Amino acid sequence: MYASFKSVGAYVPPKILTNKDLEKIVDTTDEWITKRTGIKTRHIAQNEVTSDLAYKAAVNALKKVNMNADEIDMIIVATITPDYFTMPSTACVVAEKLGITAAAVDISAACTGFIYAMAHAKAFIESGMYKNILIIGAETLSKIVNWKDRTTCVLFGDGAGAAIISATENKEEAIMDIDINADGKYQDYLITPGRGVKYGCETERIWLEMKGNETFKVAVKTLSQSVTDILKRNNMTSDDLDWFIPHQANYRIIDAVARAIKMPSEKSVLTVHKYGNTSSASIPMAINDLYQEGRIKKGDIMLLDAFGGGFTWGSAIVPFNL
Repeated sequence: MYASFKSVGAYVPPKILTNKDLEKIVDTTDEWITKRTGIKTRHIAQNEVTSDLAYKAAVNALKKVNMNADEIDMIIVATITPDYFTMPSTACVVAEKLGITAAAVDISAACTGFIYAMAHAKAFIESGMYKNILIIGAETLSKIVNWKDRTTCVLFGDGAGAAIISATENKEEAIMDIDINADGKYQDYLITPGRGVKYGCETERIWLEMKGNETFKVAVKTLSQSVTDILKRNNMTSDDLDWFIPHQANYRIIDAVARAIKMPSEKSVLTVHKYGNTSSASIPMAINDLYQEGRIKKGDIMLLDAFGGGFTWGSAIVPFNL
């Protein structure tokens, strides 16, 4: 039995925050943000929480394959902005919104969360334990950024992306390979210090904090090595790929990694200009954009890669089967 990427869906809240809007909030400019990140706009959740975004993305993915929610055996939600501090998991809340009972768990791997969720789904399905697993990357990062910190608030946006990973006997449809890893020695480079028991509930450090230059350098080096290694392990080159779909954090990181594996620009997917960094949601949102635009077709081979707080990172080679 193999695990297959069968469907994708996404949702973004309607409110759009432009770089010009940010000029009125913090000391920054549209030119500065665009030049350093490639970001022009991002979506902001107002009267919605993370589970609302996740639920709407899930419904979108289910509709694309005419699947009923009760056919889902398990829900895995990757998020660093859960509805609740410890419990219940956002995945449990999504299951309730879908009207089903199923195994449900959250994963905290920051921007790499969607690839971590896919790795777990692949293992569960190949073991024969489940047949259909709903994986979701969903974030309301606007709720944990400091809107007075111009180095971070310009980067992040809200959104959700979902995928259905299903069992198949057709090896041609199988997820080919996934590689996930982490190194905790960089934990202070990207952190939300006030969101756990280590610092206590009274700390003033409640917002996301990032050492931008240091994170950038480690991200480029690590991701370049990760995608090089997974391609080598599978005896593949960029010529064997139809799409390179990286985590949408920063245009300069994406460009550097694409050049490292000699990926033509027409195969590299960019959505960071529209959505900003949506953490675990960015890869499925980008895949959904490709699908909605009619650019990706069944059988296309996708190379996914991501890097996030922890630091965590991961890459995956995945046939698209919708």
